[in-house]
Amino acid sequence: MDAFIYVLTTNGLLFVLSIIFWFFPPKKINRLYGYRTHKSMLNNDIWEFSNTVFNKNLLIYTAISLFAGLLFAFTVPEKTTWQPMVLVLLTLLVCIIKTERALSDAFDEEGNKNKK
Repeated sequence: MDAFIYVLTTNGLLFVLSIIFWFFPPKKINRLYGYRTHKSMLNNDIWEFSNTVFNKNLLIYTAISLFAGLLFAFTVPEKTTWQPMVLVLLTLLVCIIKTERALSDAFDEEGNKNKK
């Protein structure tokens, strides 16, 4: 498979999904669409906060991942094998960690806003 096509089908697809999530965030708590963890589904305030933070991080980091994947595909196309998929996994991992940290900073375990 062509390295450019491979990067577009992995990193590019995730970037397109992040744009869709950015423009069409979930309105209500559901089990199909949005950032769904136990804590993010405790109440509507947490749901909106977590989806806003996650969507913002996802958009930023998928753009970086797509750029890095394309750069790699253009500079060393014959060696592009597993690297774009690792970029996708790292992107998702970073977005989840940053969102969970933001949730822990903003809300307690019962879903109440932390007082500063």
